[in-house]
Amino acid sequence: MSTSIHLVTGATGYVAAHLTRMLLETCHTVHATVRSLGNAGKLRPLHALQQRFAKRLSLFEADLLTPGSFDAAMAGCTVVHHLASPFLLPEKITDGRRQMLEPALEGTRNVLASVERTASVRRVVMTSTVGAIFGDYIDVRQMKGGVLSDAYFNTTSTLETNPYHLSKVEAEKEAWRLHGLQQRWSLVTINPGMILGPSLTPESASGSLFLLDEMLRGVLFYGMPDLSLTTVDVREVAVAHLRAAERPGAHDRYILADKQMISFVEISKVLRRVHPRPWLLPRHTIPNWVVRLIGPAFGLTPDYIRKHLGIRFPVDNQRSMDELGITYRPIGETLTDHARAWLRQRSGEPAL
Repeated sequence: MSTSIHLVTGATGYVAAHLTRMLLETCHTVHATVRSLGNAGKLRPLHALQQRFAKRLSLFEADLLTPGSFDAAMAGCTVVHHLASPFLLPEKITDGRRQMLEPALEGTRNVLASVERTASVRRVVMTSTVGAIFGDYIDVRQMKGGVLSDAYFNTTSTLETNPYHLSKVEAEKEAWRLHGLQQRWSLVTINPGMILGPSLTPESASGSLFLLDEMLRGVLFYGMPDLSLTTVDVREVAVAHLRAAERPGAHDRYILADKQMISFVEISKVLRRVHPRPWLLPRHTIPNWVVRLIGPAFGLTPDYIRKHLGIRFPVDNQRSMDELGITYRPIGETLTDHARAWLRQRSGEPAL
């Protein structure tokens, strides 16, 4: 396998940490950007990788909103993996434009401006999301055959209804626009569903980590609505980044998600097998009429309920398997590994 220098932005993130380790394990050199070199807690897993892989991992400080701040880290790189993007839980968002849209959009512009100034870069692999394909579950019913397909872009999310999804779709569309203005570097986007699996970075702000943390801590013991998720193992997302970088024929967008969705109660059923206090996990699906009645008191608006409750759809992930060689591990294995890593981290054991 030929080796090269890969840049990973947002390297303390959930997927990025796995990707960084995978690149090092396959003999590549990695330049990793972080928001602050002074955050010891977040940098601990990366420092462990530096010790393990000698001089093949270099850390750089870079800010999405600072033009030129990725130039030094990108010098000499042939591949850029752009994973850094803002995420906040919905209840923490008070200004969707300032907190979500502008950082995602300007961050993508600044990273790709650095790519334009770095003649060695030949490929950019960018993490997007299935949320850049649809805004609400009901949107998928308008797709061909009612199947989630990478042929579509989200047109329904707004700053008011879902600023995170809006930020991701606008950032991805801007990346494709900038890519179309030149011919030196190629672009591939990875569009994962809800990312699950073992975390190497206990301080990551990932929404999926927060959601599973609440479930594992027993916050949701009373039951869950009939809501389902598109899911993918974090390790599959990292492999997709690696393959998209290495395979010349990789192109366009790739949905990374299992073919079938899984409900919260089905997730809980798997987690109870490995949780030391299984009675803390929800066993029951709350009836839809109850959700409609009390949902607004828990932040579920009538509009959200109408567009998500009880809706499931199949996922077309065929290109990820055919062109990137992705083999999706069983969701039970993903959830079991997720829970065991969570338990280890809560006991103070290192993840790496």
